[in-house]
Amino acid sequence: MPRRRIRVTGTPEAPLRAALSALRTELGVPENFPPEVQAEAERAAAAPPPPLPDATDIPFLTVDPPTSMDLDQAMHLSRRGTGFRVRYAIADVASFVAPGGALDAEAHRRVTTLYFPDEKTPLHPPLLSEGAASLLPDVTRPAVLWTIDLDADGRTTAVDVHRALVRSRAKLDYETVQRRIDEGTAEDPLALLKDIGEARERLEVERGGISLNVPEQEIVERDHTYELGYRAPLPADGWNAQISLLTGMAAAELMLAHGTGVLRTLPAAPDGAVARLHRTAHALHIDWPHHMSYAGLIRTLDPRRPHHAAFLQECTTLLRGAGYTVFRDGDLPALTTHAAVAAPYTHCTAPLRRLVDRYAAEICLSPASPPAWVLAGLDALPKRMAEGTRLAGTVERECVDIVEAALLKDRVGDLFEGCVVDVEEHQPTVGRVQLDTPAVVARLTGGTTPLPLGERLRVRLTQADPGTAKVQFAPA
Repeated sequence: MPRRRIRVTGTPEAPLRAALSALRTELGVPENFPPEVQAEAERAAAAPPPPLPDATDIPFLTVDPPTSMDLDQAMHLSRRGTGFRVRYAIADVASFVAPGGALDAEAHRRVTTLYFPDEKTPLHPPLLSEGAASLLPDVTRPAVLWTIDLDADGRTTAVDVHRALVRSRAKLDYETVQRRIDEGTAEDPLALLKDIGEARERLEVERGGISLNVPEQEIVERDHTYELGYRAPLPADGWNAQISLLTGMAAAELMLAHGTGVLRTLPAAPDGAVARLHRTAHALHIDWPHHMSYAGLIRTLDPRRPHHAAFLQECTTLLRGAGYTVFRDGDLPALTTHAAVAAPYTHCTAPLRRLVDRYAAEICLSPASPPAWVLAGLDALPKRMAEGTRLAGTVERECVDIVEAALLKDRVGDLFEGCVVDVEEHQPTVGRVQLDTPAVVARLTGGTTPLPLGERLRVRLTQADPGTAKVQFAPA
């Protein structure tokens, strides 16, 4: 898991761009797509849409960050008697990527889209991922169309999935969605996102699942300089995520019923890890009654409060160990669930950005007899995805360090106020400090006495160089 997500608004200054470029070189991140891959993408983008059932009369909409162009999902929500109907269209990448071709081989090499603060390294050529295959508004696109019926409590009662042509009507962002729903100006189907999202959140509580609302770290250009802050997730972020989780759970159940598939699995956290979180909560002055479960505590936290945000970040340690589990011919694995979802689950809703989702879609479309290329590549998929996921995690961690160093490089020696949010168990003079301003969480070392976990502390910046050194503080 990344320590925290990060994005840059505006054009990064030269030292930051240089450091990020050096990181890409160091990690061997691919640059441009090879000519044969680009040529195949151009041919695929120029081909007419395949002859599929026409669902373009359904007024789909997308909800994504405002600058996103690689739109994997579009939704339409409606009432159905006392319950609901969720139509979820997923970009049909397999309609553009021929098995065994140059595009396919390159996707298997890249595995996942990599996000840097200044740019991204896409899984597929932008001509497809931000163009012909993306569910952009007012254009007809091939899609994998899920129809999931829910009862009044949000429980799944029926599932159907097939290919279709779809047409999105609106590209919305989270802030716009939240504002319209809060103001009461949202009409169906958008207004139903809250109703369905909250119903699914209640079911998540019931089954013991959790959703970590970890704040996003944001770098904003303002008055020819940069400011660093946190963006706490909106309720609309969570409601939208519940639609994706619903689909991933439906896909997993479909795979298990037919005996072949690839699941996203996570074992339950060991008791020692949860005990450590109890100690961290106590140190951060977070009330965790003995009778309250971990999942119950998470729902009481406000990511806009610094101590709560720090604790939510520490909670991501319980998500380490997630992997992909393949099974076939009815031989089900010992572990079929994802501990955070508290149910069987698979990745199937982001095929423009993640390789495994294309496989999952094809299995769900033909669960009794998946395509030969899917079966041939299935066993190697977990290892390939693990390697790609590790690289993505490294990119995100290193980018945070580089951006923080770039923002603080001229302030070495300055004093800051912050809170000690982590102390190493076997080396209590080393830990991490979360500054009041700017929004930085960095290594704290150099003192001679144990750090006071959860307490405020004045610290001095001892190093910050985006090219050579990570940010580091010492007790003042």
